[in-house]
Amino acid sequence: MRYSAQVKPISYLKANAAEVLTRLTEQREPLVITQNGEARAVLQDVASYEETQETLALLKILALGSQEIATGQVKPAAEVLARLRAKRADV
Repeated sequence: MRYSAQVKPISYLKANAAEVLTRLTEQREPLVITQNGEARAVLQDVASYEETQETLALLKILALGSQEIATGQVKPAAEVLARLRAKRADV
């Protein structure tokens, strides 16, 4: 995805805030805001932001799992299932 077409100066945002928010919600594409010709911020709709955060959380979980495998911090699935079944039987 190219963001070069989605770049606007901060003055545009100030003058067209309602329109920008409507477009963000409808198109679900981020908007890069510039100040003095330099990119300063990225605006995106709430739904896209939430999806991004959920994706990052899943990637962090996968990375932690990979680290645990690499350092040998794993147990056989049968052992884990047996322990869970034993706990369930105690309840």
